[in-house]
Amino acid sequence: MTTAGDGPGASHVHQEVRVESGFGYGVIGADLHVFADRGPVYVLEEYRQAQPPDPEWLAELPSRMLNARYAVVDFTGRQDQLALLRQWRDTGPRLAARWLHAPGGQGKTRLAAQFAQDSLAAGWKVVTATHGPGSVLPPPGSQDLRLTGERGLLLIIDYADRWPLSHLTWLLSNAILHQSAVPARVLMLARGADTWPAVRAALANHQAGTSSQHLPSLPDDTGQRTEMFNAARDSFATRYSLGSAADVQPPARLDDPDFGLTLALHIAALVAVDAHATGRRPPGDMANLTIYLLDREHLHWARLHTSGEHDTGDTYATPPTLMNRTVFTAALTGPLARSPATAVLGALRLPLEPERVLTDHSLCYPPADPAGTSVLEPLYPDRLAEDFIALTLPGHTSDYPAQSWAAPTTSTLLAPDGGDATGNGERTAPSWTPRTVTFLAAAAERWPHVGADHLYPLLHARPELAVAAGGAALTSLAGLQDIDPELLESIASHFPEDRHVDLDAGIAAVTVRLAPHRLVHKPGWSTQVAIHHDVGLRLHYAGREPQALQAAEQAVAAARRLVEEAADTRARTMERLRRAASDPAFARAAAASGPAAEEKPAQLGAEEKAAQLGAAAERMLAGALRSLGRRLSAVGRKDEALAASQEAVTIMRRLVQDFPTVYDDEFGAALYSLGGDLASMGRPGDASAAAQEAIQTYRRLPADDPATYEPDLAIFLVGCGTGLFDQGRLPEALAMTEEGVAIMRRHAQADPATREPSFAELLSTLSLRLSNSNRPAEATATAQEAVAVYRRLAEINPAAHEPELAEALRCLGLCLLKAGRSESLDASGEAVGIQRRLARDIPAAYEPRLAEALLIHSWCLYATGRHAEALAATREQVEVYRRLSRGNPGTYEHRFAVAQLSFAGLCAGTKSEMDDGLRAINEVIATYRREGHALAMFAFGLRSAGDEFVKVLDELGREHDAAELRQALSSVPEVTPPAT
Repeated sequence: MTTAGDGPGASHVHQEVRVESGFGYGVIGADLHVFADRGPVYVLEEYRQAQPPDPEWLAELPSRMLNARYAVVDFTGRQDQLALLRQWRDTGPRLAARWLHAPGGQGKTRLAAQFAQDSLAAGWKVVTATHGPGSVLPPPGSQDLRLTGERGLLLIIDYADRWPLSHLTWLLSNAILHQSAVPARVLMLARGADTWPAVRAALANHQAGTSSQHLPSLPDDTGQRTEMFNAARDSFATRYSLGSAADVQPPARLDDPDFGLTLALHIAALVAVDAHATGRRPPGDMANLTIYLLDREHLHWARLHTSGEHDTGDTYATPPTLMNRTVFTAALTGPLARSPATAVLGALRLPLEPERVLTDHSLCYPPADPAGTSVLEPLYPDRLAEDFIALTLPGHTSDYPAQSWAAPTTSTLLAPDGGDATGNGERTAPSWTPRTVTFLAAAAERWPHVGADHLYPLLHARPELAVAAGGAALTSLAGLQDIDPELLESIASHFPEDRHVDLDAGIAAVTVRLAPHRLVHKPGWSTQVAIHHDVGLRLHYAGREPQALQAAEQAVAAARRLVEEAADTRARTMERLRRAASDPAFARAAAASGPAAEEKPAQLGAEEKAAQLGAAAERMLAGALRSLGRRLSAVGRKDEALAASQEAVTIMRRLVQDFPTVYDDEFGAALYSLGGDLASMGRPGDASAAAQEAIQTYRRLPADDPATYEPDLAIFLVGCGTGLFDQGRLPEALAMTEEGVAIMRRHAQADPATREPSFAELLSTLSLRLSNSNRPAEATATAQEAVAVYRRLAEINPAAHEPELAEALRCLGLCLLKAGRSESLDASGEAVGIQRRLARDIPAAYEPRLAEALLIHSWCLYATGRHAEALAATREQVEVYRRLSRGNPGTYEHRFAVAQLSFAGLCAGTKSEMDDGLRAINEVIATYRREGHALAMFAFGLRSAGDEFVKVLDELGREHDAAELRQALSSVPEVTPPAT
């Protein structure tokens, strides 16, 4: 592929795409994301309104008029929703995304199409995104997506909730959205909002404005519904050449709940017009209106077969019964390229050549792509296809002929293929599995027999299909009211043990749905602890922290009951032993030798068993407390997190004393968690002591299983190094940190999926230690490596890794600053942007991080000569810490004081800000006197800032203020600058 650039002076762009084999596609002005073995992740195309179809062809089959692509019905109603979209497009930040969601048939596609046309008319470039894997892509060629001269960019993504999250995040990182001079809007269409939080988190990395818009049901009064019915009726009547259609009345009461969907009103209008034109009586309920349209499909197939005519000059040979099965197949697979479609029909063993059937099917249902490269175009709209699937499958009582071949066809379509093209013999689910399972689940919501008689048996036989279908399908299955919990259990048995970005939301939905069932059928306290822990972990992986915390609290409550139960059991055991010991026969046996003496070990065995039972219960409680501490810390409740960690350590310390070597690994982990909580509370000495004890404990563990213990040891080493650094012991801190990073690097190379996040975190810490050791080049390289790892992880799972990316960027900014490089401002600014957005969502968790990021950013601004902006950033940091210190002075008062010193130092360079700086200095002195801070760094910073202020006050002739400040500073000792 060759591409000519569009830089300055380029008068035109030419792109030539040559393809020897496979798929050829090129873009100008945008990025390509391509799988090495499967083609593009997605394809971007300029939006083009579909060419008006031939009126006779359109009227030939009523359902064609419901396809939003043909825009038969003039856009009516929804003006308020359209106005909201226009307002969103024309106001707000440069980059913004909106999630437009509503059930199928509510009119999302029509609304988006109207909005696209409005935007084109307003001078915006409109682009659509088509998901790559499993989709029929547009014909090879090139797309000129340059935005030169455009007012803005509107990107429309249909079926956004069905995209794997990782693919969607790649699309959202495309350069076409990130051109600073051009406003960009991303409109995502979806049936539900379950996926939106994760997508919103992905967008935060780009500092995008985010919002959602629900397309509500039509009001149940007949006014707006009548207006929309009449507009649709008149549009359809024009296609039927009826002239006036004023006497065509609705076939049923429009205030019925079934007519809350736009599609339902259009179906009612279409059937009313068609029945009027053909002299029939329209049915009076929604189900039979749908059947009426499907009957017209059957009639059309029969007419084509009877006439034998084909617009290509060939003979139409496919009988109606065979076309019925082909249309059913297309509804489940969606459009396919001709080769796989031929293989699909071949697997069904139809009594006619697949090529012949596909050609005839394309006459009824021509492909959507202009080049006509795909076949098996499904029935539209989707909701009509879902009803067709349901009515074709046996088990309903409606007046529509179910087919005996429907269930076997469905099974055949979901049968595993024969392995991939590389020769891997593993059989995998076909590429259309997500669509098939999702459509069956959607049909099962309205037609119970689809689930009970078809979908559920298929999944009972092959539960792994649900996982292969993806997160959206799992969420849909979890929402079905009649699904058997045992089936969900079978599906859950195929879940990955660790997090999976494209499945986490669906796994969490299934796990939450299963929890009540599991709690009822497995009532033991130990099992309940495990159930609540699993729910909390899965919710955490899905980014649903408040619900994860609630599950962790339930796990601790169950664990406490387990400990109480074990204590009662042990007490009863000891009482029995006491009574037995008082029995003279037992006493004689204990003193005797020979066989009778064997009774004493039996009694002692019962005591030991009871003790072990109690220890196991306490161990489970300690583990639950550690998890609770992590969840509490994640939502900013640090005092409670520390209390939970301290209790866990107390329990484990007692257990390692009673059972040497048995619980060392868990004791070490509990100690390290405690160290982290102590550090976050501003207690570095205590944190370092806990971390060093954890390291000592882990070094005692067996050396023959490094994969189990070494990664934790690496984390402990770096954590202990942080504590040593906070105490001014830099050489020791650096040595420990380098040892920890070296260990974790080995494990990240061996198991990147599991260990890379921890490796990146340790790299960031090492970069700071190197920077403080006057090794700027190594520090910068290490920080850049950490950012690169986190950026890649955040693109895949932003909810999990975006906060860590911001922290890594903050470290990189500081390292670049100390290395004297101006790029520090970009890194620190990006860190502030991410943390500010996160702090808006969960202030308790992210405001402290925002304050830290603001500090580094202010330094970078000052170093690049942007003094006023540096002062503003520091002022914001001071106000954040002021709020935090009011709620938790033990943790944040010292940091608040340090922020004030930074602020005062900047004020000293701006004469107009001197009064604010003087107030800050005096407030810090008051804090120092009240709290008696003993840290050398704090005393040095206070004296340094205060002495600088005195000099400036003297220069300004403010002798009185200078004298008062000298007097106040006299209570602060002069100290040597700390080594760190």
